[in-house]
Amino acid sequence: MTLLIIIIALALIFDYINGFHDAANSIATVVSTKVLTPFQAVLWAALFNSVAFWIFKDHAVANSISKTVYKDFITLPVIFSGLLAAIFWNLLTWWYGIPSSSSHTLIGGFAGAAITHALLQKGWDFSWSKVVDADTIIKTILFIFLAPIIGMTISIFITVVTIMRNIWWRFLIIGLATTATILMFDRFEDSKIHENVQKFYGIDKYEKEVKTLKEDLKLNQADTVLLAKLKLNEEKLAKANETYAHLDPYLTQYDKLGAAQIAKTAKDSGWLNNTAVSKLKDAVRNANDFLVLEAQAPENKTAKEEYNIAKDKTEGYKAPVKLFLASEISLDSAVTAMNAIYPLQTKNLDKVKSKMTSFNIEKSFAGEIDKADNSMIEYGIIGTAILFMLIYLYIEKVKTPTAYTVANMFKKLQLFSSAAFSIGHGGNDAQKVMGIIGAALIANGSIQEFSQLPSWVPVSCYLAIGLGTMSGGWKIVKTMGSKITKVTPLEGVAAETAGAFTLFFTGQMGIPVSTTHTITGSIIGVGATKRLSAVRWGVTTNLLWAWVLTIPVSGILAAITFYIVQYFMK
Repeated sequence: MTLLIIIIALALIFDYINGFHDAANSIATVVSTKVLTPFQAVLWAALFNSVAFWIFKDHAVANSISKTVYKDFITLPVIFSGLLAAIFWNLLTWWYGIPSSSSHTLIGGFAGAAITHALLQKGWDFSWSKVVDADTIIKTILFIFLAPIIGMTISIFITVVTIMRNIWWRFLIIGLATTATILMFDRFEDSKIHENVQKFYGIDKYEKEVKTLKEDLKLNQADTVLLAKLKLNEEKLAKANETYAHLDPYLTQYDKLGAAQIAKTAKDSGWLNNTAVSKLKDAVRNANDFLVLEAQAPENKTAKEEYNIAKDKTEGYKAPVKLFLASEISLDSAVTAMNAIYPLQTKNLDKVKSKMTSFNIEKSFAGEIDKADNSMIEYGIIGTAILFMLIYLYIEKVKTPTAYTVANMFKKLQLFSSAAFSIGHGGNDAQKVMGIIGAALIANGSIQEFSQLPSWVPVSCYLAIGLGTMSGGWKIVKTMGSKITKVTPLEGVAAETAGAFTLFFTGQMGIPVSTTHTITGSIIGVGATKRLSAVRWGVTTNLLWAWVLTIPVSGILAAITFYIVQYFMK
């Protein structure tokens, strides 16, 4: 428990450092164009970092981070080592004014410590694919290059549209671009709803288990235990897919029906019955310290033996749980029956009863569906488009446009674009620390999966990154605000709006990208719109090297840290 508290404290310290390390991303242009003073700018950014808490419902980025390393290799020393390495690299790059990625140093540190743990545990006889999630790592590496390119492309588009002479053509292009963007986000929402429902029914878990068992059977085709497990998981997968197929037509009508109506239909149709039994069974055994045993099992022989017994016997909880949910037996009778199957500790009885009486499968299901809702983001995109068009109309048709009025308009718009980018920064980067704290709670046995993350975690993470942003990072502000290219208010608006859109886009996809890379690409884009020579490519090349090196260097630092930690823990 002491190590868990230290890790949570370190994670929030990292979040704070991330705030002042990355403060430059959201305030560099607004400071360099003198729209706000540095002090005003950090307060402005910090405020909107925290606002992100109410906008990002589905913490997809945090979930991705927590799954960078597979559960069997997530231990508290692994997380501790990864965090220390990430904090060291962040402070080092901040000291030298290098805008490196806090996201990538966190992922690199986490993965590096886990791989080192696997090496010490199994030697070279292990599969890398069973230690780290290759898909998450590959996506993250790809977006080292894609995020700045996306930001650069959008910032060029915004700049070119803004300087068009014909205002009506400008309106048409903005309208078409906004419509295409809303359709794209609708697509993301639909995909996310289906993904969340599949996870709710355990389809992803069963698919992974079936795949793993098939791989194990290639080595020993006559293993009857493995064959029995494979058959059981294939049956569970088939049932889950059958139920999911019933729900699919309703999920596609989410905007019309809403989560509550879909959940009610599922409950009334009996499509939640089996899942309810399974989830309440898990909730009961978790309340009886099952997760603590699971967390201790990898490194404690006695705990592992007891865990295997508990895992097998507590499956028998399903019978009394099913009767309880059907109101065929009372709460006390269900508890007595479960206690006879596998003992419930006296200290946990009240907790078990509380879990059973408060259990509501319909509400839980509706909550999982609602997490995918991105209507707030869509309204924001539509509002942004309308705001830009109204300002263009006022400046160019109501008032006579002059250099002064146009510059003043864009200075005011920079407040808006900077706020939008700060929301994206808060939503993206605070979630990464949520993922690490979630992984620590799983490793400690406090929760079973990321969906059970306590509400204090997102609140503290958003506050920490907001406070960090208030502290500022003036060395990096200088690099981002003037060394790459000189930025005007118009270009500041284009860069920040492009960066914000990229963060919202990748956030919906659950891809942990770097806000640093994103805003750098956007600034390069507005600079290149004037002329290619306006960008100081020498500075940009140095930044690129820092980006490429961040993940491997963080991984190596975490590996060294893990060796040291293991040595002192012996």
